[in-house]
Amino acid sequence: MYNLEALKIDLKGLQQDVTSFEYDLDDAYFSAIEATEVSGGNVHVTAEVRRCAAFFEVKIGFEGTVRVPCDRCLDEMEQPVRSEHRLIAKFGTEQSEDDDVVVVDENEGMLDTAWLIYEYVALAIPVRHVHAPGKCNTAMMQALEELSTDRSRDVESDGEIDSRWSALLKLKENKS
Repeated sequence: MYNLEALKIDLKGLQQDVTSFEYDLDDAYFSAIEATEVSGGNVHVTAEVRRCAAFFEVKIGFEGTVRVPCDRCLDEMEQPVRSEHRLIAKFGTEQSEDDDVVVVDENEGMLDTAWLIYEYVALAIPVRHVHAPGKCNTAMMQALEELSTDRSRDVESDGEIDSRWSALLKLKENKS
């Protein structure tokens, strides 16, 4: 089990200079965070925190791969991810409406980056993630093809086609 406490940064204990942190996230982290989009992976994270007079500038960068389901065949696939983000952390009691500003309870003084990092990783995943051509599960692709063929036959045997569906079928035919 991954210790999410290791991803908390004690802002009160930081010096005025830049402080760097490095984390290697693996399957245990993604399991501990209990999020559904990513099932596992290996991601190297670097975080730099620069203490200023009234706030902290936090830069989080990462690179690695995560496992997500293929949109076409539903098998797991490796998806490379890489990104950099910047946010401001400050002490206070009220919540911030700005996504780039995190308010940390002054009594606690701990910035919990566990969920922030997960959100950044999830945002780095492309909207559409599919295997490279020919790498999808062949049984699933065969089943999809059969369903598509059966659906086409059903449409042809009914005779009348809703105009919206016929426009979509034209798009499909043009693509092939």
